[in-house]
Amino acid sequence: MTNSIKITRRNLLGASVGLVAAAGLNLRSATAQAATPAASPAVAVPAASAAKPLPNYVSWKHADSMIIHTPTTIETKRSAIGSSIITPSDRLFIRNNLPAPSAADIGDVNAWKVTVEGVGKPQALSIADLQQMGFETMATVLQCSGNGRGLFPGKPSGTRWQTGAAGCVMWAGIPVREVIQALGGVSTGMVYMTGTGGEKLPEGIDPNAVVVERSVPVAAMQDAMLAWEMNGEPMPLAHGGPLRLIVPGYSGVNNIKYIKRLAFTKEQTQAAIQKTGYRMSPVGQKGDPSQPAVWTMDAKSWVTSPSPDNGPIKAGAVQITGVAMGALEDIAKVDVSLDGGKTWQVARLVGPDLGKYAWRQFVLATTLKAGQYDVSTRVTTKSGVEQVAQSTENAAGYLNSGWMSHTVKITVA
Repeated sequence: MTNSIKITRRNLLGASVGLVAAAGLNLRSATAQAATPAASPAVAVPAASAAKPLPNYVSWKHADSMIIHTPTTIETKRSAIGSSIITPSDRLFIRNNLPAPSAADIGDVNAWKVTVEGVGKPQALSIADLQQMGFETMATVLQCSGNGRGLFPGKPSGTRWQTGAAGCVMWAGIPVREVIQALGGVSTGMVYMTGTGGEKLPEGIDPNAVVVERSVPVAAMQDAMLAWEMNGEPMPLAHGGPLRLIVPGYSGVNNIKYIKRLAFTKEQTQAAIQKTGYRMSPVGQKGDPSQPAVWTMDAKSWVTSPSPDNGPIKAGAVQITGVAMGALEDIAKVDVSLDGGKTWQVARLVGPDLGKYAWRQFVLATTLKAGQYDVSTRVTTKSGVEQVAQSTENAAGYLNSGWMSHTVKITVA
């Protein structure tokens, strides 16, 4: 494309998100079916950040539970994750690489189509078509690739997420494998599953510079889903509705919102978000295709209560709670330390097990005297994989899963 303008997704967001937010558009107004839904210690939220209003397109979020970094990066407060395994929709974090399409762009929700390529019988399928082909529900951890970035000591660039760019979500839709089986199977020689988002791209810009298009290993197809529902409601526009690709065990950027194209390909996409973006680049280096892609998540856990943001707690009986995930497998146990990892106690897993891709809640009942405690948590999967003590710092601060950096300092008075 000639006369293309060099622009990054971040610059595009800065120029566009104000208009999108002002429109106040979300899928709940686009369909009659929709309803409004109900390292170092963590850093306290600055007063200025806490005072930012919710953008109009997510005005239905529970404002007191959220930290608004920017209009497209909104974090759940540590103490607001809730006592249920499933994160309430109005408390789920927001991270968009491009402004969400408007309700007018979406049009008739049931007529929204995804084109499937690289299969025996390529075809464009509407949501109505998909709903006649199969149905499944699945709980997964949805976590931004940069969750925990703010806990890296080197302070990499990007949103300073603490622990709240994650949630556990119940999806409803159709397994990708069932769609592909109906279309004659994956064509020979295909190595990747590539999803393309349906965000509207500005004219005059090389699409590869800004399009949200990600490739993951084709094996991820087996548990992936095309989801039209989130937490019992039509998929909100702010979270990728009307149709989103869910790739369980993979970080958020691979779960393509507004999916318009699902292709099985021999090579990874040439889109910048894949070719140079979301790469595990060494500190001080730019991303390039030779570096590992940000794909699967790691075993990880953290404390949700007591929260250091809420100040000192009373001496006596204390319930230390948190969440833990095995990423790609079931978890076996969670250990909790009150002295920064010198000694450990086994916590009790609570609540139902919603499958290996969901997180588990845990609790340690203990008695604490007045003083300060460095509370650490460490998850172990059923195959024996133990949460790492420290994640290797990288240029963009991706995939921080180290229990040491997620240690919180609790003051007991």
